[in-house]
Amino acid sequence: MTSANTSDPISPASDRKSLRPDCGSCFALCCTAFGFSRSADFALDKPAGTPCQNLAQDFSCTIHDSLRPRGFRGCTVFDCFGAGQNVSQQFFAGKSWLAEPDTKDNMFAAFKAARQLHEMLWYLAEAVNRTFDPDAADRAELLRNLIEQTLGGDLTKLLSTDAQDFHSQVRSILMEVSEEVRASYFAAGDDHLDATLKPGADLIGRNLRSRRLCGADLRGAYLIAADLRNSDLSGADLLGADFRDARLEGTDLSRTIYLTQPQLNAARGNHTTRIPADLETPSHW
Repeated sequence: MTSANTSDPISPASDRKSLRPDCGSCFALCCTAFGFSRSADFALDKPAGTPCQNLAQDFSCTIHDSLRPRGFRGCTVFDCFGAGQNVSQQFFAGKSWLAEPDTKDNMFAAFKAARQLHEMLWYLAEAVNRTFDPDAADRAELLRNLIEQTLGGDLTKLLSTDAQDFHSQVRSILMEVSEEVRASYFAAGDDHLDATLKPGADLIGRNLRSRRLCGADLRGAYLIAADLRNSDLSGADLLGADFRDARLEGTDLSRTIYLTQPQLNAARGNHTTRIPADLETPSHW
């Protein structure tokens, strides 16, 4: 089984370093701002805006090394895309909500807004580097600049930003680039892609093992517990696809489109799984 390109896995965006979480520079905003309900991913209920019971005074997690066996798998698949340190250090000048309780509500609101924008930047960085159309690259760069200006402005501007407007513009560009990239893998009209492999498809538990899925549009698909072992997903659009417990041993994900670290963290793979160079092999694989 071969890919359209047999070189080493690519890194679509060399400037994504700033979009990686730096927990040591953050005031545990993901452990406080958001709430969660008791489920297979979380061992207890936690209201939004309250600290997790496992949070230490120095903002570290007291069970960080055993989150999965302790029932907090959801924590291991969350990624703020660097929004936590941005809000903590830039918008609040390194002063925590614990030291200044009056800032808590604004800090948590800023984190929720910034995380959405940081995630958009992650995808736009890839779009700029994957498109074949200079005009599309220019439009993506312009949108990146506008979002970065919002994230580099003052708190009032961030909190008043219409994230939905940005989201609509980003979505349009991402879909345009996706069509380009997928077409380069001869996806259009390929017989190997059956009609069930489509955006938002219910592929829960589906046997897709050892399949050539190059150029498939699996945006928003439910791939929970799907068997993708030894399959080739080069050029496949995985934007928002749900990979919880998906089997990825031997799978080639190195040239997929819009794959994120949380998706990998939610899946099951091993050292034979090929991933993009700017993502990391999850520690539990």
